[in-house]
Amino acid sequence: MKTASAPTHPKDINQVILGDQPVSIAEFVAVARYGAKVSFSPGYCDRVNHSRSLIEKFLNENRIIYGVTTGFGSNVTEIISTEDAEVLQRNIVRSHAVSVGDPLEKEVVRAIQLMMLIHLGRGYSAVRLELLELIASLLNQGVTPFAPGDGSVGYLAPEAHMALVLIGEGRAWHKEELLPGREALERAGLTPVTLSCKEGLALTNGSSSVTAMAVLTLFNAIQATKTADIAGAMSFEALKGTIHAFDPRLHALKQHEEQAKTAQTLLRILKDSEIAETYKNYRVQDALSLRCIPQVHGASKRNLKDAAYTINNELNSVSDNPVIIPEEDGGIALMGGNFDGTYVGIQADIMCIAMGNLGKIAERRIDRLVNFHLSEMPSYLVRNPGLNNGYMIPQYTAVGLLGEIRILSHPASVENVPTSASQEDVVSFAYTASRKAYQISKKLSYILAIELMTAVQALDFHRPMKSSPVIEQVYNLIRAQVPTVEEDRFFYPDIVTIYQQIHEGDIVKVVEDMIGEME
Repeated sequence: MKTASAPTHPKDINQVILGDQPVSIAEFVAVARYGAKVSFSPGYCDRVNHSRSLIEKFLNENRIIYGVTTGFGSNVTEIISTEDAEVLQRNIVRSHAVSVGDPLEKEVVRAIQLMMLIHLGRGYSAVRLELLELIASLLNQGVTPFAPGDGSVGYLAPEAHMALVLIGEGRAWHKEELLPGREALERAGLTPVTLSCKEGLALTNGSSSVTAMAVLTLFNAIQATKTADIAGAMSFEALKGTIHAFDPRLHALKQHEEQAKTAQTLLRILKDSEIAETYKNYRVQDALSLRCIPQVHGASKRNLKDAAYTINNELNSVSDNPVIIPEEDGGIALMGGNFDGTYVGIQADIMCIAMGNLGKIAERRIDRLVNFHLSEMPSYLVRNPGLNNGYMIPQYTAVGLLGEIRILSHPASVENVPTSASQEDVVSFAYTASRKAYQISKKLSYILAIELMTAVQALDFHRPMKSSPVIEQVYNLIRAQVPTVEEDRFFYPDIVTIYQQIHEGDIVKVVEDMIGEME
């Protein structure tokens, strides 16, 4: 089957240059997840240096600028002398590093560090180039700050933990060893910096953590959505689905292009399936979890597209406060609220719902595969049920994961508790929204792994009839590491193996190599 080439996967990107071009989702994930190296273009360096020269000029002129010559939050009324500028910046980092609990995942910390480089490198934040070069060196040399993930209403605390390492404090991993921050830097041949005016504030400000987690979530969600189409097609085959439900004439009548394109994708995946052809008239119509795949998957895709638009905008925006605007008369510092994460927070909440719907329909397909009342196959997909439990309990796991997703799908962006003596009286809770969306993206992939695991087992009962050529390739990929179940065994490794095939894009790649890029 001749097709267009599949899109570049982040693990195939080795170098990302931050400069004048927008950073793509693939480039972002390449650095955060796969260790691609970061460097700066000449234009990036020029912007940063020019911005820095302006803040030093403002400081010499004794201009009143939030967080530079004033205190923070409700302490904005307190004027800080230029002699105390460095102390002020060190103090914000130390005092704000108060998040608690388990540390954020390594790829999340790396994503936040990269987000800092992108935002602060736009040339409106007045930080020194040497500070950004140190953050890039941490990324390039595998020094990962220890940043507890609980207790942040917007950003602030986890980012402060990361900033501590830059001044030789806090803790960080170097080559999988957790060390005091200064020692971790020394092991990597790096030297801590002394924060200058505006820098401590810039490191603990903006939507860095919110956007970083949202980008990782979006990438996971795209992988999962494509995988859901593949898993849905495999379950459809195994359950003797009536392929007429995917007829383009039907979907042309509904004014949602994602639905029609999903139906087209399913037909491409199922093309030349002996099983689908045999059972195309087996029923008048199937259960909703089969015939409504285009509608449900399409709706989730529509909302993920909307989220992608907003997240891409935020990824390449300036989210600092204050921002230093270069102008002909010497520039100006503008105080405002670009740090607010509401745009991303709302979309993160929507991504939770979109992914939850994919999990909901996938779990129902899993139940139909293992439920002998519905599947017309041996109970729990094992040849000797009773003595063997087969895939009885993995369906429980899918139900448990779906329950967790439902709880996490409660919107965080509508919550509000004022902080800083009500100077910050509207709090976005976007950090919480993005973090739970990131958690859901992984739980959804586990549900889809269970669906694929049960679907390939179900297809074994159709032999010698063949699946479509595309599904046969996916079947072979999974069966290369997860053999047919003849009797009960330890199923956890099987689930994790298929999860990794989803997470690393292996299953999607097999399909896109055959049919081109999926919707």
